[in-house]
Amino acid sequence: MGREEQIEEREVLDSIFPDEIIDIDEKSYRITINPDVPQKDGEDVESPTLLLTITYPPSYPDEPPILDLTLPPNAPKPPHLDISADRGPLLSSLTSTIEENLGMAMIFTLVTVLRENIESLILERVASIQAAKDRIAEEAEAQENAKFHGERVTIESFLRWREGFRGEMEAREEEERARREMAEIRGRGPKKEDKLTGRELWEKGLVGKMDEDEDVGVEDGLERLKVA
Repeated sequence: MGREEQIEEREVLDSIFPDEIIDIDEKSYRITINPDVPQKDGEDVESPTLLLTITYPPSYPDEPPILDLTLPPNAPKPPHLDISADRGPLLSSLTSTIEENLGMAMIFTLVTVLRENIESLILERVASIQAAKDRIAEEAEAQENAKFHGERVTIESFLRWREGFRGEMEAREEEERARREMAEIRGRGPKKEDKLTGRELWEKGLVGKMDEDEDVGVEDGLERLKVA
């Protein structure tokens, strides 16, 4: 038990991860993990490269292996993963799997579970970012649509509109009334006396009277000349 099982497991892992596993010493080695992050809605989600370092304690697999999770040297920070903050939670997520597999070779199982947990974490963060973008887009669209839909009609807004509309109509009617009155005054003008025809003068008995008036006027004029 112990060391023999460790050597046997290490040989099996070498056949499973021929390009990903590197020995550090007799009891330690490092496995490269490349999470398979699926594309979401056509967006290119960058998959990070992580290094899982495994160290066998003397009585492994009857006790848990010593694990550490790091980035490759000089590797850029992954866009959706913060290894300094995520290392602890990711390794802690393996606790139940370790407890279930005590007494058995478990490294392959741990690598598989860890890869899945990393993929889930990245996808959750990508979805959260996309959801925030969608909310911003929806708010912008709602504001744009509000320009065309106008103010929502309520009882209060309708009463305000009706009061303003009635006031506007009354003002228009008053203006129209004043315009009509002014037009009537201008069109009426001073009243002209009707001129009677000769027949109308004769029928009214005014012909003789008008001649007498004219004669009197002439005689008075002559008398005035004589006196002068």
